[in-house]
Amino acid sequence: MNMLINMFTKLIARKAMNWGINKGVNSFARKGDQPDDQIAGKKQRPNQQTQDVAKRIKNLNRMTRR
Repeated sequence: MNMLINMFTKLIARKAMNWGINKGVNSFARKGDQPDDQIAGKKQRPNQQTQDVAKRIKNLNRMTRR
């Protein structure tokens, strides 16, 4: 029974950590957008360098999770 509880706890912790990491990387990639700009439909596209950095961070996070 203890093994099942530990397995379930690890699963929930892993999902929460992945969700948090992805939220942080996505917010970093959108670094210049203001919340009121997004509501008004004036969403700006991040520049290529920021996109590349975000992609590298996502790949790095994917590799460290394994």
